[in-house]
Order: sequence, then structure tokens, then C-alpha cells
Amino acid sequence: MEKRTIITMLTGLILAAHPQAGRAADKESLKGTITLSGAWALYPMAVTWAAEFRKIHPDVKIDISAGGAGKGVADALAGVVEIGMVSRDINPAEIKKGAWWVSVTKDAVVPVINAKNPHIKNLLSKGVKKETFTGLWITGRNKDFHVYTRSDACGAGETWAQYLGKKQEDLLGTGVYGDPGLASAVKKDALGIGYNNVNFVYDAKTKKPVEGLKILPIDLNNNGTLDKDEDFYNTRSDLVNAIIAGKYPSPPARDLHFVCGGKPKKIEVVEFIKWVLTDGQRFVSDAGYIKLGEAKLKEGLKKVND
Repeated sequence: MEKRTIITMLTGLILAAHPQAGRAADKESLKGTITLSGAWALYPMAVTWAAEFRKIHPDVKIDISAGGAGKGVADALAGVVEIGMVSRDINPAEIKKGAWWVSVTKDAVVPVINAKNPHIKNLLSKGVKKETFTGLWITGRNKDFHVYTRSDACGAGETWAQYLGKKQEDLLGTGVYGDPGLASAVKKDALGIGYNNVNFVYDAKTKKPVEGLKILPIDLNNNGTLDKDEDFYNTRSDLVNAIIAGKYPSPPARDLHFVCGGKPKKIEVVEFIKWVLTDGQRFVSDAGYIKLGEAKLKEGLKKVND
């Protein structure tokens, strides 16, 4: 029997005994480019996922740019990128245009204030009622704050507005582009107040609020004081645990999504999304995000595999 035939037979026996072996070999040979754009909220997590995925598949190049959820959806639908990062619900008009999506993780939007605000001690001890936030961003009742909002179409703005029963275009205030820009504007203004995604107000190393900012606690039961079970903002871990436990409301907690202009077909894109929904979930907690429930992750995998 020729040597080549023996090798072929042995290979067949190995694959029959270990059907994953062939697929693993295919994955190891992944090459190509994956492009993502969109939500600032998902940007840090996507960067982490990309770095970890490339440790397994170094021949896959992954280009990521932030710019707001609206840009992510528009770019995906226009074919400018393969994956749009979106931090709000996918609306019917986008679905009609062919948007295909899976939920990949969860985080939240939080109200922020300048740490030197003259009323800071009172605000932190009593919390802030939802109606007060509505007065600031919706009806314009404002004497103690300089109100900031996002100028770009974004999930943070839409989610914060949804919490107040409105849409992003209803939010009043000085418009600022991007999560970093809004945080910076509030830090520079002693009377500044705004809202940000969690990972732009907590320091990645210390897990505490970044210098110059304070998270405004929400008086969830409207009793005029910040009760013990409402006080969970001192560290990022405290807030994440409160979101997991359902103590922090949703919205402004929300799921984050990958959106494509139709079901993805490029093998490197498909494998990346599948990896994010499986092995990639082990990086979620350390990055300051919340892992989705198993049912939702399985639902996403089914969408990819169908």
C-alpha cells in the first residue's frame, strides 16, 4: 500500500474519532479582515475581544472605530463595515432595511456630575429622583446645573431618554460628541451634569470613578434619601453587581449588540461572532460588562448557525 494512501486512511480515522479536529484545523487557518464601527459603549469590549481573538487567529486583522450606535448601524447596512456596534434596540426601519443582529453583552448608562459641584454632598446623600432628571433634560427646569447631552446619534442618549420616557432628540442641553467628549465637558465645568456609559466614568485600573467625576445615585424609591440598597456606585464592581441583581433599572441598563447588513457569510466574521458568544464571554466581567444569560447566548448562536 502506498505511503500516501496510509496517511489518507489514518487522517480519515482521526477525523471520524474526533470530528472537531477538521473544524479546528480550518479555524487555525483563518485569514482576512473584520471591520467594526459604532457604539462607544461597546468599543472597549470589542477591542478586548479583538485582541484575544487574534491570539488564536493572528492572520485575522480586526479594524475597530467608535462613532456612536447610529453610525454603527448605518455603516453595517451600507456595507462599509461587516459589524456595527449598537447600544440600543434595533428599530423597525433598520430591520426592514435588512439589519441582522445578535446581543453580545450588557452594560448601563449612568448620570454623572462634576466632583466639585457645590451641592455634591447633599446630592450623594439623598440621591436624585427621576422627576428631577426629567426636569433637567426634558422640560429645562434648571438653576443649579449646566446640562450636557450627546450631539451624535448614540445608544447612550437614546437609552437615557428612554429611561425618562422620551427619545434622544427630546433631550435638552449642550450637545457634545462621543462618550469621552461628554465626560470631559462635565469634568471641566463645576456645574456640569451629563450621562455616560459605565466604562467611561470608572477607571479601568482602580475600578473607581475617574478623577473629576461623580456618579449621581438614583433615588429609586423616591423617598428623598439614598437607602443602603440604592448605594452601589462606589466601584464599577458594585454597580455591575447591582445591574446583575436587577437593582439598577433597565433602562438605563441595556443589552449591547453586533449588527450586520444581513446574515454574515465571511467565515472570519462568522467565527468571530461565534467565539464572542462562547469563549469570548470569559473576558466580559474583567472588562466591566455583564455577561448575558445562557438562553440569550444560545439564541444568538442559533441565529448564526441557522
